[in-house]
Amino acid sequence: MIHHKQQQLSLSSQLGFTIIESLIAIIVVAILLAAIAPVIVLSVGTRVQAKRVELATDAAKTYIDGVRSAKIVAPPISKKNDPPIPAPSGTLSCPTTGSAICSISPASTLFQLYCVDADTGGCTQDNSKDMIIQAFGYNANSTNADDGYRLGLRVYRADAFQSGVTLKASPDIKQQRSFTGGSGLSPIQAPLLETSTEISNKSTTFSNFCDRLKNKDNSQSQC
Repeated sequence: MIHHKQQQLSLSSQLGFTIIESLIAIIVVAILLAAIAPVIVLSVGTRVQAKRVELATDAAKTYIDGVRSAKIVAPPISKKNDPPIPAPSGTLSCPTTGSAICSISPASTLFQLYCVDADTGGCTQDNSKDMIIQAFGYNANSTNADDGYRLGLRVYRADAFQSGVTLKASPDIKQQRSFTGGSGLSPIQAPLLETSTEISNKSTTFSNFCDRLKNKDNSQSQC
């Protein structure tokens, strides 16, 4: 009888110790999960943003190829000493099918807005996959696209044009660079990509190119 009671006490003690161990293990796992959760969230967010930047880059390449091949009408071209082109603002309206030039109200003559339909479902302001390209040109000597120009691009998510969202942009698009967001800005406010490139066509002469790119402060400079 005494031996049987001792066995029961020993078994009870072992069971109690196992429960305590389980609770400690659960607490440790919970602490570890809480510690790594922000890292997981940041990793997922970074991957999503990187994918969006990739889509923006593809959209920019599509637009540039379209302009160079004259399949897309050249954007407005202004003098380089004009004020920096502001970020677009207003009510966006795009065709419901395919990639095409969009309009914005109030209208602007400083830039062109072009939608790249990434999912073939038309450009809508609730779609983060569709890309809206803000395009504009610079040429110190001419506003004629045939004379060549420097094309500036900002690429935004289509859902950035929803009501209540104020878009932001770099103050100087002439500096060729790209980034995934701005300090202190919501990712939806900043362009996914800012870049610039040279545009010319078969009508652009070497003299056009030389006059546009030479240093105006150096009267002796020659191409």
